[in-house]
Amino acid sequence: MIVTSAGGMALMLFQSVMWMFIPPLKLRNIFKQMEFVGVKSLFVVILTGVFTGAVLALQSYSALKRFGAESLVGPTVALSMARELGPVLTGLMVTGRAGSAMATELGTMRVTEQIDALYTMAVNPIKYLVSPRVLAGVLMMPVLAVVTDFVGVLGGYFVGVKMLGINSGVYIGRTMDFVKPQDIFDGLIKASVFGLILSLVACYHGFNTIGGAAGVGESATKSVVLGSVMILISDYFLTSVMF
Repeated sequence: MIVTSAGGMALMLFQSVMWMFIPPLKLRNIFKQMEFVGVKSLFVVILTGVFTGAVLALQSYSALKRFGAESLVGPTVALSMARELGPVLTGLMVTGRAGSAMATELGTMRVTEQIDALYTMAVNPIKYLVSPRVLAGVLMMPVLAVVTDFVGVLGGYFVGVKMLGINSGVYIGRTMDFVKPQDIFDGLIKASVFGLILSLVACYHGFNTIGGAAGVGESATKSVVLGSVMILISDYFLTSVMF
């Protein structure tokens, strides 16, 4: 079962990438999916980033205060968000919101024979349904990760400076000293990989749904669980290579 799913996802990835470069390009369909994955995920991503940064500031201040290193709260929050928590939490939240919706939509199309109807109209379902979603996931996840990083740093700044009394100049200065562009860039690479994973897993399970309405729900559940687990596993290997 695992080997079959892995092979099926690899084949779907190959086909979706191949069809991306075969005209005609359905730009309207691509932009629609980019809006769905990116713009409509902003609210949940902003909420996640703000409160994650705030909690990081509280926890790191409590720990660093014991060593007289309160000035390092800013770099701790910024590095944690840029390298790790920003991409990972964004990936998990988008998987729950957009990934489940992708699987449900494609699953419904499968059980109602709409995908079969595309074949009869000489429209390739991979090009029409899968490629735009995979491309949207890869392109929009780094943008969402940047938003998460930014609001996370703002949340940490508010808690650290306004609530805990850390000097504003020290907080910002130390953050700029420790956080390098490479840290942000590596986080964006992670986010793109996570976007590929969540969109591919969702499309695969939705595309191969069987069993009517119950099968659609099962596909959505599988896409969220497997997508989240694969994001966490791939995060470890990406981190070991990058850092």
